[in-house]
Amino acid sequence: MGCWFAGSQLEMLVAGLLVFIISKTLLIKTHVSFRLPTIQNWFFCLRSLLVKNWKMNSTVWIVDSYEEALAKNLVIVSLGLIINFINGMLVVTFFSNPMFSRDSRYILYIHLVINDMLMICLSVTLYVLTYVSPFVNSSLCCVLVVLGSTTFMITPLNLAGMAIERFIAICKPLHHAQICTPQRTYIFICLLWVIGAIPSLADIIILLLIQPISFFSSLVLCYPFSLFPSKAHKDRTTASQVIYMSLVWIILIYTYCRVLFTARKAVSKGSANKAQRTILLHGVQLLLCMLSYIAPVLDLIVTPFFPVHRTKITFLNYLITNIMPRLLSPLIYGVRDQKFLKQMKEYFTCKVIIVKIMPSKL
Repeated sequence: MGCWFAGSQLEMLVAGLLVFIISKTLLIKTHVSFRLPTIQNWFFCLRSLLVKNWKMNSTVWIVDSYEEALAKNLVIVSLGLIINFINGMLVVTFFSNPMFSRDSRYILYIHLVINDMLMICLSVTLYVLTYVSPFVNSSLCCVLVVLGSTTFMITPLNLAGMAIERFIAICKPLHHAQICTPQRTYIFICLLWVIGAIPSLADIIILLLIQPISFFSSLVLCYPFSLFPSKAHKDRTTASQVIYMSLVWIILIYTYCRVLFTARKAVSKGSANKAQRTILLHGVQLLLCMLSYIAPVLDLIVTPFFPVHRTKITFLNYLITNIMPRLLSPLIYGVRDQKFLKQMKEYFTCKVIIVKIMPSKL
C-alpha cells in the first residue's frame, strides 16, 4: 500500500482531515470536494510526511506498507527492551554490593548505563510516535526532544569524566581518595546534566523568541528538525556539537598521553597499562556515540543509489548508528571489569541446593 501526493494535494489532505475532525466533534454534516481516506490510509499518509525524495524537481512522498511498518517497530521496540534488560542487570549488580557505591569509578560507569537506558526509552518512543501519531502537541514534543538531546550530550561528557578519574588514579594516586569521593562524584554528575542541558535549553529560548505562545499548544511532527527548523537552531546544533566533542577528544587525548608517560616511568606498569587501555576504550565508546553524527551523511550518500528503498535505508541507518552502540558500550566496559563481572555472576547465577535425605533409624 502506498500514498503518493505532491504539495497542493498535501494541503487538501490536511485540510480535509481538519474538516473531518471538526465535523465529527460538532456533529455537523460536512461535505468536501474529495473523498476522505480511511483511518488506515491516514496513518500511512501522515507517516509519509517524514520521508521524502526529490525527483524531477517535484516532491514524491514514500511510505512503508503496513507489514513493513509493523516489522520495523517490532524490531526497534524488541531491541530497546533487550538492551534495557541487559543494562538493568548491570544496574542491579551495582546496587547489590555497597562496595561499588563507594567507588567513583563505578558510580560514573553506572550513571553512563542509566543515561543510555533513558536515551533508549526516549529514542524508541519518538520512533514509534512517528508511525502511530506523527502529529504531537508541541509542548510534549519539546519535553521528549529536549530530554533525548540532553541524554545524548551527556554520554560523551560522562566518558570524559571517567577518563579524568583514571588519570587521577594513575598520575595522582596519593590525591585520588581525597579528590574522587562519592559526594564529589555525584556533584560532578549534576554538573554534567546542567552542561548537557544547555544546548537544549538554548533551543527552547530560540523557539520562544521566534514563535508565538500559541505554537506550544499546536500539533507538530515530533522530530527535531521539524520542531527546531530555523537557521539559528541549525547553527546552535553545529556549534555545540563541535565544541563539546572537541573538548571531550582533547580530554581523552591528554589523559591518555599523561597515563602513557606515567606507565613508562613506573616500576610496576600493570595498573598504568590497564588505565591506558581503559582510556583507549573510552575513545572507542566515543566513536560509537559519534556514529549518529554520520547518519545524515550516510543518508545523502546511499539514498540516491536506491531512492525507492529510502525508508529501509533510514531504518538501518537509525538501527546501526543509534541503537546498537547503546548495547555495545556498557557491555564492553562492564564485562571487562573483573570485580563487576564476578559480582554479576554471583548475583544472577542460580544456586542449586542439594538436599540429601537420610533414612531414619527405627
